[in-house]
Amino acid sequence: QVQLVESGGGLVQAGASLRLSCAASGRTFSRYVMGWFRQAPGKPRDFVAAISWSGDGTYYSDSVKGRFTISRDNAENTVYLQMNSLKPEDTAVYYCATDGCEYCALNYYMNQYAYWGQGTQVTVSS
Repeated sequence: QVQLVESGGGLVQAGASLRLSCAASGRTFSRYVMGWFRQAPGKPRDFVAAISWSGDGTYYSDSVKGRFTISRDNAENTVYLQMNSLKPEDTAVYYCATDGCEYCALNYYMNQYAYWGQGTQVTVSS
């Protein structure tokens, strides 16, 4: 059974940094694309960032490009999201997700992600 557990959320002021972690278990982590999505109150869930199964490729939404960095440690079965220069509009529940197929190409389509974590709240005050 695949499990994804996020951690690292919290309440910070604008301009601060946070690092989210997502620990995965239940299958061979290194074979799958990993992604981060977020959902603000009253809004649909949106793509934030994704990283290829090898870690060589990354992709970001325009809203976080240059401020957020996704990385992974395949030995530790963990994916990270380093968030710098946080803004109030980054406030959301952040979800970790993993692709449904092995060695697939990097993608940002939510319906391609088969497994999801429970989410971690990030709140940025102005």
